[in-house]
Formats: sequence, C-alpha cells, structure tokens
Amino acid sequence: MRLIFYIIWIILAVIFAIAFALITEIFHPQEKINALWLVIAAGCFFSLAYRFYGAFLATKVLVLDEKRVTPAFRLNDGKNFYPTNKWVLFGHHFAAIAGAGPLIGPVLAAQFGYLPGFIWILIGAVFAGGVHDLVILFASIRRDGRSLAQIAREEVSPITGGAALLAILFILIVAMAGLGLVVINALFRNPWGTFIIGMTIPIAFLMGIYLKSLRPNKVLEVSLIGIILLIFTVIAGKDIPSSPLAFMFDFDKNFLTFLLAFYGFVASVLPVWMLLAPRDYLSSFMKIGVIILLALGILVVHPQLLMPPVTKFIRGGGPIIPGPVFPFVFITIACGAISGFHSLIASGTTPKMIEKETYARAIGYGAMLTEGFVAVIALIAASVLIPGDYFAINSKLSFSELANLGFPVAKIKELSTMIGVNLEGRPGGAVSLAVGMAFIFSSIPFLKKLMAYWYQFALMFEALFILTTIDAGTRVARYLVQELGGYIYKPFGNLSSFAGNIVASFIVVFSWGYLIFTGSISTIWPLFGTANQLLGMLALCIGTTIIIKSGKVRYIWTTLLPLIFVGVATFTAAFALLRKHLAIKATSFFDWLGLLQLDAFLVIIMVFLALVILIDSVIKWIRFFSESHLLSGST
Repeated sequence: MRLIFYIIWIILAVIFAIAFALITEIFHPQEKINALWLVIAAGCFFSLAYRFYGAFLATKVLVLDEKRVTPAFRLNDGKNFYPTNKWVLFGHHFAAIAGAGPLIGPVLAAQFGYLPGFIWILIGAVFAGGVHDLVILFASIRRDGRSLAQIAREEVSPITGGAALLAILFILIVAMAGLGLVVINALFRNPWGTFIIGMTIPIAFLMGIYLKSLRPNKVLEVSLIGIILLIFTVIAGKDIPSSPLAFMFDFDKNFLTFLLAFYGFVASVLPVWMLLAPRDYLSSFMKIGVIILLALGILVVHPQLLMPPVTKFIRGGGPIIPGPVFPFVFITIACGAISGFHSLIASGTTPKMIEKETYARAIGYGAMLTEGFVAVIALIAASVLIPGDYFAINSKLSFSELANLGFPVAKIKELSTMIGVNLEGRPGGAVSLAVGMAFIFSSIPFLKKLMAYWYQFALMFEALFILTTIDAGTRVARYLVQELGGYIYKPFGNLSSFAGNIVASFIVVFSWGYLIFTGSISTIWPLFGTANQLLGMLALCIGTTIIIKSGKVRYIWTTLLPLIFVGVATFTAAFALLRKHLAIKATSFFDWLGLLQLDAFLVIIMVFLALVILIDSVIKWIRFFSESHLLSGST
C-alpha cells in the first residue's frame, strides 16, 4: 500500500513538471496557454508540498506532540480560550487569514503578466508563507497562546518585544484600513451586495447559538442550515434594489465606513463562539466552495489566458503599479505567498482555540496552501480578460492612451451592458476580479444570461473574504492594545476585562476607520503591502530565534532563507516608496514636512522598528552561537 502511495506522488510530480513546462512556454512557446494548466500545476505542487514538506516541518523541525494539553483546554474561559472543532477552527483560521490579499494582490500583479505572480505564489506559499504560519502557530501554542510581541520579548529581548508590539499595532491598523477600503469600494451604492453581507451576521448569530446551546457539536447540521440560509439570501437580494427596502441598504462610502467600524467593534467585543467563529466558518467554507466551483468552471470552460506571460511593464511604468516587477510583485502579492498578518492570527485567536497540537499542520500550513490556490484562481480570473479591457477597468487611462501603450480596449462596453454596471475606471482589483469570475461562470453552457448575477455574487464573495479578516484582525489588535495598556494600568491588560475590551476595541476601529476616511487604494495598498511583508520578515526572524534556542540549528534554513529573501525585497520596496515621497518639491524643510503624507511617516516608523528587531535578533543569534562554541570548547 505504501508503494502505491509513492507511485501516486511520483505521478503528481510528473504532471506538475509537464504543466509547469507548458505554463512557462518551454513547450509550444507560440501557443496561448490554457488556464487549466495553472490549476493542475498549483493543485499538484501544493499537494506534494503538504504531504512532504509540511510533514517534514511538523515531525522534524517542530516535533508536534498530540498528547500535549493545549491552552484551549488548560486555560478555557469560555470566551477567548475555547476548544473548537478542528474543521470549524480551520474555517475560522482560513477565513481570518484569507482577506483581500489573495484576491486583489494577484489581480493587480497581472499587470506584469501572469507568470511572475504565478511563480511567486507557488514558491512563496510553500517555502515562506506556510513555514511562517506554522512556526508562529506552534510557538504560540507552546507558550499559552501568547501574542507575537510577547513571544519576541521572551525569546529575543525586551527591546525586540517592545518594538514588535508597536510595529504589529501600526501594521495591523494599516492592514485593516487597506482591506476595509476594498470592501467599501465594492459595496457602496450596491444594495444587493450590502443586503447579502448584512444578512450573514444574523445567520452567524443563529449558528453560534445553535452550536453552543441548542445542538452542541452538530457541525454538519448547522453547516447545512447556514448554507441554505445564505443561498436564500443571495437569491432574495436580487429584488432588494427595486423594492421599498432599497434605501436601507443603499449607502455612500462614508456611512459604509461607519457601519464597517461598528461591525468590527462588535465582533471584537463579543465572545468568539457567538459571532466570530460561526460567521468565519460559514464564510470560509462558502469561499472554499466557490473556489472549487470556479476551478471546476475552468475545467469545463478551459479558457485561454489572454494576458501574456510577461508584459512590457516588468521594467516599471505600468498604469496600475508604477514600479518594476522586482520588488513590487512581492509586496503586491502578499497574502497568497507570505503575509505577516497571518502571524497575528496564528498568535492571536487560533492558538487559544486549537484542540490538539498536531492539528497545527492542517490549520497553519494547510490553510496557507489553500490560500495560495485561491490566489492562483484570482490570477486566472484577471488573466482571461482581454489585456486592454483589464487595464481599462483598473486604471484611469483613456482608450486611446491604452492603445498607444499596445493594449487596445475591445469588449469593455459589451461587458458593461451585460453586467449592467459601467466598468470603466474602477481601479483596485475587486471589479476586474468579479468580471473575470463572472466571465468564467457565465461561459458554462446555459449560464450565459446570468452574468449579472455572477458579477454580484463575485463581489459578495470578495467582501466576505475581507470582512472575516477584519473581525479577527480587530480582535487581535484589541489584544495588543490591552497588552500595551497593561504596562500603564495593569487591570487594563486583562483580556477578560469588559471595560478594557470596550476601550481597546474603540481605539482600534477609530484608527483604521480614520485611514479609510482619508485614504485611497493608490495610497493605502502599497503601504499595506510593504507593512505586511515587513511583519512577515519580523515573524520569520522571531521564528528563526525559536528554532535556534530549541536546539534545531541544523534546520535553521527553513526560516532563515525566506527571511533573507523577503527582507531584501521588502526593504527595497520600502526605500523605493520613501524616495517617491521624499522627492516632493518644497521651499523649506517645514514646507516639505507639511507636504509629506501620513503614509510616508508610517513607512519610516515601520522600517525603523523592523531594523531594530532585525539587528537585535542577529546580536542574539551571534551571542547564542558564541556561548554554544565556548561551552563545547570547555567540554
């Protein structure tokens, strides 16, 4: 039987090699690439990675112990620490980490062609993001669910712990603003989509109460109820825009920002079992289901990729991302390859809810690979569009300007008519992703007339991804604010303090809500990408320290190599962004200081904190190796 399994894995490896050769145009370089080959290559590669590299990390590097009692049982308080079914927790964790990043980032990075983003997603998810998520989740489980900043303080030094706490808080607020702005742009003046998203909240309350009090542990039963109610909501939402109830769901951007902040506040304060876990579980498996359906749609339709493997913009000067492919593809595609935000979930809610330590492989590493697959599907959805239409949606350039760049617009008017929305000049990635998904679904026989439905459904799908990240992210930020406030007033740091929960949650939602009010996609997304990858670098830095101190120095390469690559790419991008901001023309220093934007100050602060942590960690490593050498010499 074991031999049969090895033969199956060898076959998968051969299939991946063939698919990858076709994708990179090693074979038949003049032919258009079928999108199906990307799905096959990603599925095979991620399956092989989970089976072999994931198992290696779990058994050799971290040595996960099934018999060790987890914090969910040892510290169970029914609110923050609460044992949760493995697949419910997988759903919560996946929903929390898979925000807009794996959807929006690959769509924007398609500007460079489909190949740079595809290769980065495959390599990044397996050797950087998956390692990052699993190591931090393991470290937090072994340390009673402590946050990343607490782990840094205990394992490296108080300096690194304090710098990490401030850096995480800055980065988390920027991340919430970036993700929130995407959902605001998708839902404003869209009563159908707003109705659907709003109804997921009472459905989640029902599921939480049902699973907690009415029918405990009946996961399949409550899942079916949630899915049926959600499908009914999607269908019923079609009539909302033309009904007397339309005014209740037809909001402008400012009011939607207020509603989003209020939701984040409530989700952060309530017990995890009541809203956060069931809503994320419902959203997660719906999202996984949609991705599977989309993959099946690609299998049936097998569309060609109209975007070339690489475009002229790899050297810079693109209408969406002005910088070159290096380093900007690595900060544009954050979630889906490696995302520092994941470390906050892996050291926030998830380690407080996991039942067995061995589940960390499926929940930490497995969820990251699943997100990588989502990113590949998003990249395909953008790349099946005619390049001129793709750029017409994602930029403000005129049709003639795009034609002069070599990307003439072809079917944007036809697509707008079919969907019932003017698609021109809607940057940010969400709309072009929805159009690409709707195009694939509507290309299935007998479904072409439903393209408008698929478009709204796709927007709702994207919004669910984002909102489930916002509710978990706001809760994690609340933990950090309480931890920071606990140094000033000790009772405030108690996570069970209701007053502390209220005050900390308000501070968090006010901060990211303010950034949404005052920012835009063009200013917030590059900042979010840079900040996110800086945090990923810091988490890998802390993970490297943990591996060294655990006596597993021979496995240090598992975290050190991705740390070096991500660090080089992200610092390069950060300094490029700073050069852009510092180049503003001013008559005096104070005039220049007044013109400097808030996001430039945030980049400067985050780069400074990252350098402090990196230098302090390297000093710690050198000291450790020196002491180990002296001890070995004395014996």
